[in-house]
Order: sequence, then C-alpha cells, then structure tokens
Amino acid sequence: MKKVMISTMAAAILLAGNMAEPALKAEAGVLDNTISYNSLTFKDVPAAHWAASAIASAVQDGYFKGYTDGTFKPSAPVTKAEMATILGRLTEQPVVTTGNSASFTDIPDWATEGVQAAVEKGFIDPSKYAGKLDAKAALTRGEMAIWLAQGLAAVSPDYMQALSDVTNTVIPAKEYFTGKMPASQKNAVAVTMGTGLMSVGSDKNFGTDRTTTRAEVATLLARYFAVAKKQPIEFQGLEELRAVGLTGTNIKVIAPSYVKRTEERVNNTYDYSKATDDFTKVRNKELVTRTDYATMKIKNWIIINPYVKGTQRSIYYPVFLDEGDTLLNGSYYSITEFDLNIKDSSMNRLQAGGLITSPTISALLSPDSKAYIQYSLPNINSLLNKDRVFSVKNPIYWGIGLLHFEKSFYPEVHLRVKDGTHYDVEPEY
Repeated sequence: MKKVMISTMAAAILLAGNMAEPALKAEAGVLDNTISYNSLTFKDVPAAHWAASAIASAVQDGYFKGYTDGTFKPSAPVTKAEMATILGRLTEQPVVTTGNSASFTDIPDWATEGVQAAVEKGFIDPSKYAGKLDAKAALTRGEMAIWLAQGLAAVSPDYMQALSDVTNTVIPAKEYFTGKMPASQKNAVAVTMGTGLMSVGSDKNFGTDRTTTRAEVATLLARYFAVAKKQPIEFQGLEELRAVGLTGTNIKVIAPSYVKRTEERVNNTYDYSKATDDFTKVRNKELVTRTDYATMKIKNWIIINPYVKGTQRSIYYPVFLDEGDTLLNGSYYSITEFDLNIKDSSMNRLQAGGLITSPTISALLSPDSKAYIQYSLPNINSLLNKDRVFSVKNPIYWGIGLLHFEKSFYPEVHLRVKDGTHYDVEPEY
C-alpha cells in the first residue's frame, strides 16, 4: 500500500489550523491565536519529550500547527470531530462505503465533511452510535483504538479477519485482567496492541477511558501509516493474540518445533486416533486428573521465550516476566490459566499441583515476578487461607512451569480430556 497522505488543503484546516471564521474556530475548540506559529521547535516540547520526533514530523507534514506563544500543547485533548477530520482526509485510505450517510445530528458545520469522509473510509461505523457522535467530546483511547482498527480493516480483509480472531484472546493490559475493559473495545485494543499502534502505560493500563492528546495523535498517525503498509502476519504480537484467541495457546507461534508425537512415541494404552496437537480440543474441557480432589480445565496456555528481545519477544513477556528473567538449559516459560472446581474442601496447594504431574503444565505455583503483581493477575497464594487450604470453591489462576527441549528433561506435553481426546506434543527431533 502507498504511504497514507493528506492534502495541503486538508492540512490547512486540521487541528489548530487556519479556519475561515473565528466562530468556527471557537466551536472547534481552536483559539484565535493558533493560526500563525508553525515552527518545528516548541517551548513545551523539549528534545527529551517522548513524542518530540512525531510532533516535529506531524507539524512539518502539515497535520498540526503550533500556538503563537511558541507552544504545541502536547497534552491538550483532541475532540472526536477533530480526529474524524484528520482521518477523513487521509487520501490514500480506501473508500469502502461511498455515499453512506454519517447520520449524526451533532456534528458542527466545519467538521461535517470530515466526519462523512471518515465514515466512508471505514474509520467510523455509524451503526455503533445512536444518531450522535458526541462530536465535541474528547476522544478516549478506547474509541481511538476502535477507529484505527476499523481503518485497518478497511485497508485489508486480513485485518478484518484479525479483528474477529482476537475475540477470545488474552489481552496484555491490566484492565483485561481486572475485568474493567469494555467488551465493545476488546477486539480493537487487541489489534492496536498487537500491531504496536498503541500500548499500555507505566501503570500497565491501556487507559480505555483516558482522553487522546495532540501528542498521541501525532504519534499514532505515523504508526498508522507504517502498520497500514503491512499485513497482520508481519506482526508477531498480533499473531500471538490471534492464536490465543482461536486456540487458547501461542505455542505454534513461539515454539513451532513442538509437534504432534508420532504413534510409536505415544503410550500404547491410548488410542492414537484420538491424539492431537490441536489445543482447541483441550481448551476449557474437563481433563483427566491423577487425583479426585478437583476437576480441572485449562482456559489459556502461554509460552514465552526468555532469550529474545525486540519484535521476537512475546507480547506476553511484560505481563508475566521481569526484564532479565531467564532459565537454564534453554527452557521456555510455560504459563497456564487454570479453572478448578474443588470437590474436597480441604484441598491445599500441593494437592492442586498433583492434579497433573508435568514440568510444563503445573498448577502448584503462580508467577512471582513484579510484573505479574503490577498487572493484578490472580495468584494462587491469594486463594489460600492460613492453613494453605483453598478458601474458594472455583479458583481461577495462572500457574507457571517450564517448556523443555532436551530429551533428558521430559519435554513431551500430554493432556487427557474426559472424552478420550489426548493432546500429545513434543519437540521435533
């Protein structure tokens, strides 16, 4: 795809732009003194500012202008009408719904054309609004994620498919784990995080309810241009999120050498015709356990390679591991989300760990990293009373194990489902 651009005429009427009438400027939340200063250096954007480069590029390309007092106001919020105007004037964004009326009753005159264009280019879906865009309200990060993800879906059907694939994924944001992320925003948040368009803040929250600032918009535009030129498969993070959404695990993305065991290597007491490497046949199914203290299901299974960095690093690394965490003998981390239903009211942690005896799928301990605590994930210790006995009947928590690759460490993973299916994988030798 060609670089997404906006026209010179469009740039002239964007945020803090050269509106024709003072009344329209006031209505848009743009002050009269914003129309003349157009330097790439601003008093309130030092070189060390996190968005300094993006702001300079956005101003140079005509997306923004500065204020006459020499400031850019990077923390000032952006309204929905303003952002829609920017998105609607991206000339290389494909038009997907020509003539489809925006059908909003609260759009200021100056933004009518821009909002209509944003709708036609797929950024805004009028069916998700009850006739009003709330155009003068500040755009939240959650809604920004929706608009950008929908824009990508208009660029490529593969992004549209990705939006669907992540429906049941694990999103590496604190709001997901605390249950505070709106369901209507989850898929878009997953796609924007998986592509690197957006990310969590220092508090590990995505900030779905936080407003979007001028600095953020400058940065997001540059990122959107880059992402729109690629396909989903080029982003490992998004491929992980899709894999977990569809199957419950990212093992085929992070550890593709793990394959279905050959018949001669599977215990001959099992029916090999029911052996599989398809984790969907295990996910959320009742497993055969060694003891009868509780029933056990696996909701999700995350594999993390601790030895790589950059784009090769799992999108889940910052959730479960601290920087520098490594293992011996080339092992990977295996993080499993368990769903137990306790039958014996005296079941303790050791007995939970004994339900399945595997170095990989272990319910004995939860991760103990600082990151795990910061993301507010459930820890097995918080589910136990002073006698180390479970205090809840249906504990759901993450356990930690090791995915081995050396034969001497029993690298095979074997899980049996009550219906006779058995998941059997090991490294390909």
